[in-house]
Amino acid sequence: MTDEMPNIDRASLHLPETGKLVLPGEPDHKPRVLMLCGSLRTRSYSRFLTQEAKRVLEALGAEVRIYDPAGLPLVSDDAESHPKVTELRELSLWSEAHVWCSPERHGAMTGVMKTQIDWLPLAPIGGVRPTQGRTLALMQVCGGSQSFNTLNQMRILGRWMRMITIPNQSSVPKAFAEFDESGRMQPSPYYNRMVDVMEELMKFTLLTRGRAEYLVDRYSERVESAEALSLRVNQRSI
Repeated sequence: MTDEMPNIDRASLHLPETGKLVLPGEPDHKPRVLMLCGSLRTRSYSRFLTQEAKRVLEALGAEVRIYDPAGLPLVSDDAESHPKVTELRELSLWSEAHVWCSPERHGAMTGVMKTQIDWLPLAPIGGVRPTQGRTLALMQVCGGSQSFNTLNQMRILGRWMRMITIPNQSSVPKAFAEFDESGRMQPSPYYNRMVDVMEELMKFTLLTRGRAEYLVDRYSERVESAEALSLRVNQRSI
């Protein structure tokens, strides 16, 4: 851990104590985290921040996968079966938590970030919604002074996607000054805040993943399902 994360004070990094967060009989595998990054640039500070967060999550006991958005098409009817769309949706179904990290461009998230989110439907895939009930952590990088525009936008989307978006978040201003030539984040309060966010994500994920389906169960959908079943059962044969 010391070699991989030189900015970490190991004595202050506490591993989640699952015994304090979950009930007997709940999942005991590593929390599954999908990370989405909103940039395709070669030297991408949002990707660098995502990679730093991945190291922290793995140190905290998570299984992490970063989706590469290169080649993902814009949303259209004829791209539903595109391999990059299939890959993204399968990763979301696999996951129990997400981390979204985007640069702020023109006061908003990037098109790369929004396209990834747009490809994750609210409708079930194989009977399972690809985002509902999953925890979500948000991060952004800024080219200039600190801003929260992108975080606010992504928080709205997280709610719309029926995700459990954690309260803490990370915004890194003047990102070009926070990473060295190799892409590693330097020690700073911004680094510590990123660690805070990943730590909180892990705790919320452990708290909710065994009961997420119950937490997001909705009366309106149960009524609609009952009505649909009644119509199907009682329809007359032709």
